[in-house]
Amino acid sequence: MTWNRRLARRWACLILGGALLMPYMMAGVLIAGWAQRESTTLLLLPLQLGVFAAALPVVALTGLFLPVRALEVNAAQSLLGVAVETAPQEGRRSWQERRRTAAWYTLHLAIGGLASGCTLAIVPFTAVTMALPFTGDPADVLGVRVQPGWSAIGWPAAGLAMLALLVLLVSASGGLLARLAPALLGPTPAERLAAAESRARVLAQRNRLARELHDSVGHALSVVTLQAAAAGRVLDRDPGTARTALAAIEQSARAALEDLDHVLGVLRAGDDRDRAPRATLADLDALVRSTGAEVRQEVGDLSSVPAVVSREAYRIVQEALTNAIRHGRGPISLSAHVRDGDLCLRIGNRTGANHGTRGGGRGLEGMRERVRLLGGEITAGPDGGGWRVSARLPLRSEP
Repeated sequence: MTWNRRLARRWACLILGGALLMPYMMAGVLIAGWAQRESTTLLLLPLQLGVFAAALPVVALTGLFLPVRALEVNAAQSLLGVAVETAPQEGRRSWQERRRTAAWYTLHLAIGGLASGCTLAIVPFTAVTMALPFTGDPADVLGVRVQPGWSAIGWPAAGLAMLALLVLLVSASGGLLARLAPALLGPTPAERLAAAESRARVLAQRNRLARELHDSVGHALSVVTLQAAAAGRVLDRDPGTARTALAAIEQSARAALEDLDHVLGVLRAGDDRDRAPRATLADLDALVRSTGAEVRQEVGDLSSVPAVVSREAYRIVQEALTNAIRHGRGPISLSAHVRDGDLCLRIGNRTGANHGTRGGGRGLEGMRERVRLLGGEITAGPDGGGWRVSARLPLRSEP
């Protein structure tokens, strides 16, 4: 933006401040005239500095309570040409935000009133002085009798000098307001903290959804791969077993599609409201059946496990079974018990030929993150020729 265009816009912003100040000034002049029992012709006189000074506290008071922040933000962005960060919408205005808005509102109207008054005085003064050498009759200017002709040549220079000073005043005032606008009209520290917390919640929700999608879809694809390979091997000689494998494929794929639809629905809605109940340890039998693998279960009474722990534990078991199916061989052992106020999980099987890649993806990282958020402990690694995942999740948070 060129200097002339920027100056014109900032000048307009100052004139706007003067226009907003006019009702306060008119009310002050009327009150002053009534108190002195004078005529209302005071309205036609130059505004007195005393009335101006008395009006500013009223301006600050109204700035505390009137919703002027949005108007001032728009004026600062469009006329001053500054970027003012928009504060998040809150149910109630904080007093910190009210004080900052009132300070800006008072400053804008005070500087704008002075700049507008100078503009109304200096621009006509310059026009009159420019015409003095060419008028046919003598004229009185500021109490001085001015004769036309060369004797009045100094008055146009004085008028131009006053106009130049006005331009400098407007430029400096607009620059001052432009520097202060982001600080006074931008978010308060409390609003910035609330916005940061909101962004953190959104990121946490998205990370959780990413973990959910990884666990459910990864588990389904592993089961589908295993069962498809098994069905292909026994299709000719054992059709019954092949049909069982195909049924497991169908069930796993349908569950994965439901989870995918749920996650996409939450992302489209822009929030974290669940549309369907999330799986818990009560669905452990269905999870084991969907794998189609040989799983030896030792599951105790899990009725005392809180819902949030149960949901996260289900995903941990799901991911551990996925890794066992994908990278291990032989039957899978699954143990889940409540001991001494903790939920203890243990999943493992013998290591397969591709055991070196086990845990190389995001699954193990996701399990550790779930356990860490719940304040528990997890170990995963080789154990006597196999691979074991052991997790301890406290049922109650510790102070």
